[in-house]
Amino acid sequence: MQDLKKNENANLSSNVKLKVSKNGPIIVSGKVPISEQIISCDVGETPKEWKEGKKYPLRETCTLCRCGQSKNKPYCDGTHVKIKFDGTETADMQTFEKQAKKIDGPSLELFDAEILCASARFCHRGGDIWDQILDTDNPETRKNVIANACDCPSGRLVVRDKEKRETIEPLLEKSLGIIEDPAVGASGPIWVRGGIPVQSADGKVYETRNRVTLCRCGKSTNKPFCDSSHYPEPLQEVKKDQ
Repeated sequence: MQDLKKNENANLSSNVKLKVSKNGPIIVSGKVPISEQIISCDVGETPKEWKEGKKYPLRETCTLCRCGQSKNKPYCDGTHVKIKFDGTETADMQTFEKQAKKIDGPSLELFDAEILCASARFCHRGGDIWDQILDTDNPETRKNVIANACDCPSGRLVVRDKEKRETIEPLLEKSLGIIEDPAVGASGPIWVRGGIPVQSADGKVYETRNRVTLCRCGKSTNKPFCDSSHYPEPLQEVKKDQ
């Protein structure tokens, strides 16, 4: 589970911004930490935890591949021009609240915006979150639901304490994670953490959230956000059945 304690470095990259370029890469400005974030599984494809892999050098600016074809990933190498990449943004500017459906449990509410799914699969760790939310008067089940929702990189899943009327979120340093998923043989999206603004190619700013995932395979139908299109096709049927 992501650390819920205060991160002393959370404000070091307060000027970081991301800009989606037209049919091109993500333009990163501000010295933001970038590292591999690896989905670690014990057995099979159900995750156990996040593990940090390679750390990339701090740069004032850089460009991250969005077409999925760069030979210098995660950085752009201009391949998007050669392949005539269509990076047209198809996501709308709706807030998470308007996209999500609510599932009411005894002590927690689960908000689920399925279109944002990045198939990280922490929602299945120790039991399916959609079933367990209905049993959150059980302290152990409640703890697992919170942990699994907080480890959802895309922010598809969010829980709220019903008694306190407070949303439960991990405290994340402003940083970018390059998700790798060796258990299924896939490279995942760019994990944007800590409330970094994402600006569209036409200058509009998407809702700034604690955690979102941006497509870097080039196939998402909800660009610039990930929609699990990187996930191996036979396994996508599992996601559709959720």
